[in-house]
Amino acid sequence: MARLLLFNKPFGVLSQFTDRGSPTVRSTLSDFIDMKGVYPAGRLDRDSEGLLLLCDDGRLQARIADPRFKMPKTYLVQVEGDPQEAELERLRRGVRLNDGLTLPADIDRIAPPDLWPRDPPIRQRKMIPDTWLKITIREGRNRQVRRMTAAVGLPTLRLVRWSIGDWSVAGIAPGQSAELALTSGSIDGIR
Repeated sequence: MARLLLFNKPFGVLSQFTDRGSPTVRSTLSDFIDMKGVYPAGRLDRDSEGLLLLCDDGRLQARIADPRFKMPKTYLVQVEGDPQEAELERLRRGVRLNDGLTLPADIDRIAPPDLWPRDPPIRQRKMIPDTWLKITIREGRNRQVRRMTAAVGLPTLRLVRWSIGDWSVAGIAPGQSAELALTSGSIDGIR
């Protein structure tokens, strides 16, 4: 049996258990998770929130994190501006970044989601609108969603990873987790 932990990572928390060498104290996973032998399957930037998967099985960890498996990752993204269809279509087709063209993404405008408050709150600008997007990607480059939205002139204000494959952060409060047990056969069937 493999253990899988679905963790709702708060804003400002590093996706690692230690923070050696930093001149300032930063919050890490060890502030929230007291389970031995689990490791992050992938990463989520310090300034992003939401679902981070941790597991104790190397094969499962690779299946989740390795880009060749193209596991879908869905983000709720608040961007600065009012995206027009042309910007959204560029994101859907793939955006050229400094490390190459991204794979096509699924993009939808959504109503502001009912999320937990972020601490600190995002900046509000009276004269500049903001919009929420639901973005699903199938790769995992460093800061990819933020770089994609910036490339089309829509800076990201808030980024929440909502799901990875069939696993979601729905119902899990920030800083909390839910544990699942997976059999060897269920690991093979993960897409």
